[in-house]
Amino acid sequence: MQETLTFNDLPEVVSQVLSKVERLERVLDIIKDEVCKKSSLSAEHTPMTIDEACDFLKMKKSTMYYHIERDNIPATKRGKNYILFKDELVGWLESGRKSPVALSPEEMNAQKLSSIKRKPRRFGN
Repeated sequence: MQETLTFNDLPEVVSQVLSKVERLERVLDIIKDEVCKKSSLSAEHTPMTIDEACDFLKMKKSTMYYHIERDNIPATKRGKNYILFKDELVGWLESGRKSPVALSPEEMNAQKLSSIKRKPRRFGN
């Protein structure tokens, strides 16, 4: 059913159209942000040679081979050469952190208080 519009209905119809356009713009912005995040993640998944990985991690080549041979660093061997991915190296670095997130002062106090162990008092002796 099509409704006939009059000149008096025009402001209301225009405001409805504008609100729909604004909602569409918000949805498109959300979709664009998600696509950008995915593309940035795939851009980080770039293959690197041993030399490039050593430069990236600021690590000696012998140390790199030591970690690769013991399966500490994620690497793939194709023929005679190892291939390492940048995002996997960053993940490996982050997994070695002792404290992954800096604690707030309240959390630090709670952690210190929970670690204090006191001997119970003996009464009657």
